[in-house]
Amino acid sequence: MDTQQSTALTRALAEVPGPLPTSGVIHIIIPHNDRFTVVGNHLAQHPDLSCTAVGIAVRIQSLPQGAKVGIKALAAHCREGEKRIAAALHELEAHGYLRRVRERLPSGRIITRTVFCNRPAALLHPRRPAEVPPQPAKPEPTPAPVPAPVQEPAPAPVPMQEPAPAPAGHPMAAPEVPVAPPAPSAPLFMPRVPPPTAPKAPRRPLPQPSDLTPELDHAATAFLSDLHRHAPQFFLSEDDVRRLVPGVAAWLERAARPDAIRRALTDDPPHPLKHPAKLLAHRLTELLPPAPPGVDALAALDRPRPRFAVTPFQTCEDCDRAFRSPDPGHCRDCRETRAAYAQAAAA
Repeated sequence: MDTQQSTALTRALAEVPGPLPTSGVIHIIIPHNDRFTVVGNHLAQHPDLSCTAVGIAVRIQSLPQGAKVGIKALAAHCREGEKRIAAALHELEAHGYLRRVRERLPSGRIITRTVFCNRPAALLHPRRPAEVPPQPAKPEPTPAPVPAPVQEPAPAPVPMQEPAPAPAGHPMAAPEVPVAPPAPSAPLFMPRVPPPTAPKAPRRPLPQPSDLTPELDHAATAFLSDLHRHAPQFFLSEDDVRRLVPGVAAWLERAARPDAIRRALTDDPPHPLKHPAKLLAHRLTELLPPAPPGVDALAALDRPRPRFAVTPFQTCEDCDRAFRSPDPGHCRDCRETRAAYAQAAAA
């Protein structure tokens, strides 16, 4: 069996057109005649989808209409667990390949339809109907001359208003009806991830201190100049230090300690780090701590809370029932009973 497979592989390699590469994969392409699915490279080579998500997308695309593609249905035929399949479906839904649509049936029942699109990018730009090129106007045939009829005596004609004759050589054309352009259909998929060509939001400016005093400027400059001793990849130029000084000064003004600032700025950097100054500017802006509370706010926290008087419990002298009252005595039922006996005795 090994000899037959090796011979077949050698024969297939000999039929590959062009010189074979010295490294990398060599494709042996055998056309499919049945049981195949066309998959676009935008899915097979998607830079943001995991291999599990790509495989699940290919499997869903190969299934017929109406097939079950839920988490449990896919887990029953795949080796991946339900958690990995659920994460893959979330990835496909985030990139527009998969969508779940809730629909109400005529009977009033609400169902959820799962829709899979093999090219979600095409739904963002629906195709317009092809325009029909204008046809050249055909020349009108020249009418043949008609011989004049023989005039016979006839009664005097009744005067009638006739429409003005059209000029010779210019046939009357029907009025053109303006055709409204077809309204673009709403796309079925609304991707959650914006396309790469979407305009990006402007970057937030670097935080500034309320007053850049010489002390703050000196402390921020020393902090940035000494940063590479603690994190060697954050080696900054003099221009980078001067540009980032206001952001560090804003942190120092908000009572942030230098060691805390250093951990926030240099913790878990990307590898390799190409632009350390840009990363520091981003973290100085996005991780800016809140301003410390003022004296009035701290005094409000230390202010004692008002206490509310609580009516104590008392025990009824007749029935031993507990009731709330500032003074000991009888409960309400016993007071009403005593009042009724007093009225009866007085009567």
